[in-house]
Amino acid sequence: MRLTEEELTARKRRNLWIALGLVAFMVLVFLTTFLRLKQNISDSSAARAVAEAPAQPTGPGSKGAS
Repeated sequence: MRLTEEELTARKRRNLWIALGLVAFMVLVFLTTFLRLKQNISDSSAARAVAEAPAQPTGPGSKGAS
């Protein structure tokens, strides 16, 4: 079976759109992964800073209690 010039052009156009859709999906997955990793790193840094901060007394005998 021999394809006409019009059918070949349509196939190339269709293949191009499929390739562009695949690349767009790959970029979306990459950006989502990158942003989630970045957020997790900043969250763990903040949690580590809170955990390493000196404990402040908050009981009835503490300085700031009224």
